[in-house]
Amino acid sequence: MRETVKLYLAGKTDQWFVKQDHTGVIFILNVTNPSKGNDLLGNLPLRREGLMQFQIIPIGPLAPLGLLLSK
Repeated sequence: MRETVKLYLAGKTDQWFVKQDHTGVIFILNVTNPSKGNDLLGNLPLRREGLMQFQIIPIGPLAPLGLLLSK
């Protein structure tokens, strides 16, 4: 937990949520590419000890919203 708070205070974690089925958490990271997110999460103590798994899913702005501004 301490290391995840450090990521948040360093501006690397934008938001975090618990999954509704309580099987894990979701971190929204402030990174420019998935490999940087992989590095951040891969260096957490639970991951280094083999106690954490994660999946990187790139996200971005909802591009179709720009159509609303074109008029």
